[in-house]
Amino acid sequence: MASPTEEFAVPRTPGTVQEIPSPGITPKDSLIAKGWQREQYIGITILLLSLVAVVGFFSRRFEYALLFAFVLSIILIVFFLTI
Repeated sequence: MASPTEEFAVPRTPGTVQEIPSPGITPKDSLIAKGWQREQYIGITILLLSLVAVVGFFSRRFEYALLFAFVLSIILIVFFLTI
């Protein structure tokens, strides 16, 4: 019995398009940001600090609860990623 790839193989003609890129050749995609991780982390940190500052302006108790939740979340994420 032939394997499914042999059984349903489509003959390659010069006009067909290869779906899987060959190894070593990486197509350039303008929609994928490469090397922007540092800027993203800086933006997320600024957004987080501004959120805490705005919440702290309105309610000090809620700010402490929010900071506690963020710190606890970071600790739990690090804990579960290292296990």
